Amino acid sequence: MTDLYPFKNNFLDLNGLQYHYLDEGNGNPVVMVHGNPSWSFYYRDLAKSLREHYRVIVPDHIGCGLSDKPGDDAYSYTLKQRVDDLESLLDQLEVRSRITLVVHDWGGMIGMAYASRHPERIARLVILNTAAFHLPARKAFPLALKICRNTAFGAFLVQQLNMFALLAARVGCKRHPLSPAIRGAYCAPYDTPANRIATLRFVQDIPLKPEDPGYALISEIESGLERFATLPMMICWGLKDFVFDVHFLNEWQRRFPHAEVHAFADCGHYILEDAKDEVIPLITQFLAAHPINGKTP
Repeated sequence: MTDLYPFKNNFLDLNGLQYHYLDEGNGNPVVMVHGNPSWSFYYRDLAKSLREHYRVIVPDHIGCGLSDKPGDDAYSYTLKQRVDDLESLLDQLEVRSRITLVVHDWGGMIGMAYASRHPERIARLVILNTAAFHLPARKAFPLALKICRNTAFGAFLVQQLNMFALLAARVGCKRHPLSPAIRGAYCAPYDTPANRIATLRFVQDIPLKPEDPGYALISEIESGLERFATLPMMICWGLKDFVFDVHFLNEWQRRFPHAEVHAFADCGHYILEDAKDEVIPLITQFLAAHPINGKTP
């Protein structure tokens, strides 16, 4: 595993829970926020590429990756709590300005909720198959997610059989399917039913109706997105993502018409895996082309 993930592990104590994060390199901070059912492993190659010139910070959400995986009695698996955790980490690390935010999947909601709390701290945005707004009007909620979110059978598949992580590792890449070793690394933190609680809670926490927890927070994030319209933004998108499909990409482009967009017709959800050789250089070039306060990098 160390050859695939060659980083020093750091931990922040969050009310007795160990919150794992990477903190590599020096310079302007690049904060990478992962989604579900992945973990900081998703950003490993991007982190290695950027740490020579930037301070790269990549947390594992509680219940994910190398962070603790408590039961419901010890942790609130909600969007607000995720944002509180990220805020605690960045404040502890004294990262309060010049932030480049890189977000994927649920990381879009978490990262942009943090950005909404502290818009003055954000300097650049890199958007990868994610959302920071409600389900687009023309997008139907996927049946597979509906089953996982709303039924006991779906909960059994996710938590007892690890089907969500296993299938994501299988179908998340289209151009370059993941090798058995990489698929195994994605699923490794979720090796027992108890360790899969976050995988299930993330799906169950998807807010679809006003009465759902988190719905009001997403409405707040969505309504404040225009505050970031003048920031440099790059969007890299796998168009074969069965959840975050072209409807989501169109919504990002509608809201941010000046964003630099790179869409990959033959790639899926895990765009940093599927188009790694293209996307990582694009991100590197984007950061160099948009220096913060006249300083490169």
